[in-house]
Amino acid sequence: MTKKIRTQGPVIRRQGQVQPTTTDQRLLESRGDTAWVHADPWRVMRIQSEFVEGFGTLAELGPAVGVFGSARTKRRTALYEAGVAIGRGLVEAGYAAITGGGPGIMEAVNKGAMEAGGTSVGLGIELPFEQALNRYVTLGINFRYFFARKVMFLKYSRGFVVMPGGFGTFDELFEALTLVQTHKVTSFPVVLYDSAFWNPLLEWAAGSVEKGGFISPNDLDLVQLTDDPDDAVARVTAPAPAPAPGTSTATMS
Repeated sequence: MTKKIRTQGPVIRRQGQVQPTTTDQRLLESRGDTAWVHADPWRVMRIQSEFVEGFGTLAELGPAVGVFGSARTKRRTALYEAGVAIGRGLVEAGYAAITGGGPGIMEAVNKGAMEAGGTSVGLGIELPFEQALNRYVTLGINFRYFFARKVMFLKYSRGFVVMPGGFGTFDELFEALTLVQTHKVTSFPVVLYDSAFWNPLLEWAAGSVEKGGFISPNDLDLVQLTDDPDDAVARVTAPAPAPAPGTSTATMS
């Protein structure tokens, strides 16, 4: 018998209590009648509660760095061990480590941070398959809504290390880059780890995207590339350069 479990914010559902759709699905679905007009406004209260819970939990976190990467990375691989080293290095540099709280690279980073005696943050999300915060998270929050979770990453991280991953990792990377590019947030470092993985994407961006006029030539300078965990930590925790005259200094507040 397949074990069923779903975490929805602070609620845990198992077996027959597991609902067939996620909270995000129910929020975004279209209906044929007007019943949603009466139901959706009340969802605002639930959305508000996620922001209140997140802000209240992380307000005193201190300096932190977000690390994105695949949930599918296996233990005892070079990539997993690199995640452990990055998590440990962040704590040794005086930072908390923030991940999505899941398995794979997220677990590795949380493991390194926890074993180094630092704050190991996991921002979990409700998914339609079994999931839970990994055992190395020392401060965890479960979210129903992806957008609320993203705000917590962006508000409380002073930079990002992006390790190999899939669509979720790409989504998080490009959201961060878009906010920096458009000056919606103060510029922060975005470090890509594993050049063999990221170079094809950067070559495509420099070719089809930049040469097509869809981004400016200096937009690619928003990312840094490395193959060394210690260098990734050094780059993401380096003091920010002074903003150029006339540059926006808005922060996510």
